[in-house]
Amino acid sequence: MTAPSQQKLKVHGPVVVTGNRLSDGAVVYRGAIGWTARLSEASVVSNAQAAKDLLVLASKDDAAVGAYVAPVEINNGQIEPGNLRERIRLAGPTFDLPASFGI
Repeated sequence: MTAPSQQKLKVHGPVVVTGNRLSDGAVVYRGAIGWTARLSEASVVSNAQAAKDLLVLASKDDAAVGAYVAPVEINNGQIEPGNLRERIRLAGPTFDLPASFGI
């Protein structure tokens, strides 16, 4: 795998770094002081170097896995997912989980 600092990254507008919490798989976002489950607390950047810097920080923190850059939109000061995939990830599973699954 290519190190985050070596990846070619194109950023067109605001983005966040997101991944999944290692302990339970929950969607998390890289914030100013670590990972957060709240998109509203994510660090939003708008250039490739700042996104790479966030990815480097994320890769050094073993609390989450699968970190990547995701587009967001800023509407009335609120951070919102920038594409369908991120809207689905934020909302949770698109089907009912069995009761025995424990959620």
